[in-house]
Amino acid sequence: MRQYVSKRWSEFIVLLSLSTTFFLFLQTRDLSMQLSNERIKHTAEGEEFLETDTILREEENEEKSRTIEGDVDAYNEREFYGKLDPMELNNTRKAKKEILFFNRVPKVGSQTTMELLKSLSIKNNFHYHKDRTQKTETIKLSYNEEKWLSNLLDFFNPPSVYVKHVCFVNFTQFNLDMPIYVNMVRDPVERVISWYYYVRAPWYFVERKRAFPDLPLPNPNWLKKDYDTCVRRGDKECRYQDGDERDDFGQLTEFFCGQDDDCTGFNTEVAMRKAKENVEKHYAVVGVLEELNKTLTVLEHYVPRFFKGAKDVYYNEVKIFSKINRNIYKPTTAEATKDIVRKNFTRELEFFDFCKQRLHKQYLALNLDKKP
Repeated sequence: MRQYVSKRWSEFIVLLSLSTTFFLFLQTRDLSMQLSNERIKHTAEGEEFLETDTILREEENEEKSRTIEGDVDAYNEREFYGKLDPMELNNTRKAKKEILFFNRVPKVGSQTTMELLKSLSIKNNFHYHKDRTQKTETIKLSYNEEKWLSNLLDFFNPPSVYVKHVCFVNFTQFNLDMPIYVNMVRDPVERVISWYYYVRAPWYFVERKRAFPDLPLPNPNWLKKDYDTCVRRGDKECRYQDGDERDDFGQLTEFFCGQDDDCTGFNTEVAMRKAKENVEKHYAVVGVLEELNKTLTVLEHYVPRFFKGAKDVYYNEVKIFSKINRNIYKPTTAEATKDIVRKNFTRELEFFDFCKQRLHKQYLALNLDKKP
């Protein structure tokens, strides 16, 4: 018994030392930002809330700066696209059951979207379900795991929502109806930078260690390494090579391409093509974090059973929640570093641009008098 207590005490001391080292390192950074962040309580969920809130404020500022030229551009776009029918652009109409599947991509505002769905489940009277926290998050499934997941969603009483980190699954292979798929995307380079610092946040590994005590503690040197240094030195986690199988969820297209082996391979043509095909064919809406206002507007109109009143709920509830949470201080990444990384993200960026264009077309088809 005494030996067990001693071992646990040693682990606690090591964990405390790591946390202290990390925080002392942060203090050598921009002191003013650190002091302002200290005013707000920190949680794992808050990292993404505040990041989303910052992006939304930037979007709102852009909206305020627009002039009549923006209206002319919108008119010209409608002329270019011709008559857009929202029914033709909405895959919700194909759904035979009111089951919504949010196969969420990490670091795209998915935590915010989850909180939004939880709030909307009360307002709009639907069931909310979420996958439990995993020791090792597995997004690629075996055939039997795909079948189990498909049957799980088919078992839910409609209307229901299920949320899980997982690559696209085609339910028809098991003779089951497809759910209403929704997801979010974000600039792929900004997403991997966000993930890089997310997994280095003190509360991240402390919470993981608390949930799974046998997980090894991270190396302090790894914790202190910034993204610019990682890219400059060519460290493995910051090398993005075509065809690589990544273990950090760095491949955005993989979540939309699906479970086939060809879908796993960073920045490949086949994964990008299949991802585009699945989005066009199976997803009701793929929102864009950088265009959150437009995303909420499209979700309200294209998936009203679940997202009716989404903008009001966001501004009155979810956005307010972000004010009591904080983002762990994340150093600014040099634009030169981002430019280096972007050269290896050509197809990932093309897919992101495709999703942005699709969302914009869905919005234009609504023919709303005012912008989102």
